[in-house]
Amino acid sequence: MGKNMNWKISLTQQIKSLLLGVSIGASLCINTVSAEVGFPEKEELRFGFIKLTDMAPIAVAYEKGYFEEEGLYVTIEAQANWKVLLDGVIDGRLDGAHMLAGQPIAATIGYGTKAHIITPFSMDLNGNAITVSNDVWAKMKPHIAKQADGFPVHPIKADALKPVVEEFKAAGKPFNMGMVFPVSTHNYELRYWLAAGGIHPGFYAPHKGDTSGQIDAQALLSVTPPPQMPSTLEAGTINGYCVGEPWNQQAVFKGIGVPVVTDYEIWKDNPEKVFGITAEFAEKYPNTTIRLTRALIRAAKWLDDNNNANRPEAVKILSQSNYVGADYEVIANSMTGTFEYEKGDKRAVPDFNVFFRHHATYPYYSDAIWYLTQMRRWGQIEQDKSDDWYKDIAAKVYRPDIYAKAAQSLIDDKLIPAADFPDFSKETGFKAPQTHFIDNLVYDGSKPNAYINSFVIGLKQGDKL
Repeated sequence: MGKNMNWKISLTQQIKSLLLGVSIGASLCINTVSAEVGFPEKEELRFGFIKLTDMAPIAVAYEKGYFEEEGLYVTIEAQANWKVLLDGVIDGRLDGAHMLAGQPIAATIGYGTKAHIITPFSMDLNGNAITVSNDVWAKMKPHIAKQADGFPVHPIKADALKPVVEEFKAAGKPFNMGMVFPVSTHNYELRYWLAAGGIHPGFYAPHKGDTSGQIDAQALLSVTPPPQMPSTLEAGTINGYCVGEPWNQQAVFKGIGVPVVTDYEIWKDNPEKVFGITAEFAEKYPNTTIRLTRALIRAAKWLDDNNNANRPEAVKILSQSNYVGADYEVIANSMTGTFEYEKGDKRAVPDFNVFFRHHATYPYYSDAIWYLTQMRRWGQIEQDKSDDWYKDIAAKVYRPDIYAKAAQSLIDDKLIPAADFPDFSKETGFKAPQTHFIDNLVYDGSKPNAYINSFVIGLKQGDKL
C-alpha cells in the first residue's frame, strides 16, 4: 500500500535539519532537539495494524503525508491477529506496529513470548465497549433501572449480568465471552467490569502450564480476533464480548447484540493502544524513531483538532478496505462523538475516541504499571513483586524520553505549540491518582501493591495459585 515519497519536501526538511545541526553544533550548545533530528537511518519502513478504528494515527500519518515529510517511505499492512502482528515486529518482518498496550509489557517480562519491545507513543484513550447477545440483554434488562424515556440508566454494571450468569450455571451451560488477546486492554477491562459486579473471570497459572485464564471462572473468557466478534456472537459460540470499534457498533447495525457499557464508563480516559517497536530498532535507528514519532503525534493532533472537525474525513479514510474496511455509518457512529447502545439509544460520548487531547499520546509510566497490576491480579504474574519492580519495568518499556525529543522538535519547528504537551521540565510520568473507575476505587500508579490489595476479587500480596 506504499506510495512514493515527496522527495522535495523530504530533502528540504533534511537539509534544514542538517544545517540547523551544524549551526548549533558549532556553538557547542545543543539545547534544541530539532537540531538532533538528523537524517533517518532507515527510510523504508513496514508497519502493521489490526482492523480497528484506533489504528487511525497510522493511517492519517500516511494519508496526510506526515511520514513523507519526515523522509519515511512507509508501507502499511493489516495483520490477521495480535499474535501474528507481535511476532512480525519481533522477527523484523515489521518495523513497528499498532499494539495492545499490554503487548510490549508482557513481551518484555516474558509472558507469552520474550522480546524487549518499547513504545514511544500512546495511540489513544478509550474506544472499547462490551456487547452482549440479544438473548442475554433481554435477561439483563429487568435488573436495570430506566430513565424517563424508557432507555436504561448508564453506566450499566455487571451486577445486572450476574443473575444471567447464575441462570446459565444452574442450567449446566457455560457462559462464554470473547476478548481479543490474553494481554489486551479488552481482557483486563472485561475482567474489571465482571469482577466489579461480583462475577469471577478466572485466574491464569502459567507456572502450572495453565494459560486458559479460566481457573475458578464464573464467566469463561477466550480469544476471538476483533473482526470476527460479531459473527461469533451471531453463531452463538459466545454470549458477549469486549472489543474496539467498529465491532460493537456493527452488532447494533446487524441487530445481533447490544453494547451495554463503554470502557470510558469502566475507567474514564483509560489508555488504549500504543505504537510498538523493538528496543534494538530504537537504538539502531534513533533518528528514524524520533521522526516516526513526530509523524504520529501530528496525525493524532489532526484527528482531535477543532473539536473533532476532521473526524468525518478520518472516517472516510478508515472505511477504505485497506484500513478498517467497515461501512462509513458504522465507523462514524463512535468516531464522531456519539455511541449507540440499544438500537435507537444513541448518546453523546465526545471522548469515546481520544487521540491527542488530555495528553493522550504521552507514554505515562503509570499507565504501564496499571497493566502490570492487572497481570498480577489475574495470575499472569505468578509471584509478588516490589513497587520498584513495577516502576523499573514501566521505565524499560514506556519511553517518554523519545516522545519528549519528538515533541520538543515539533515545538521548535512551530508545528505544535508547547501548551499542547505536558510540561516536560516537571513531568514525572505518573498521573495524579485516578478516581473515575466503575467500582469507585482509586488508582495511584506510585503504589501498585496497595492498589492490587484493594480489589475484592483477584490475587493479592502473598497469594499464590
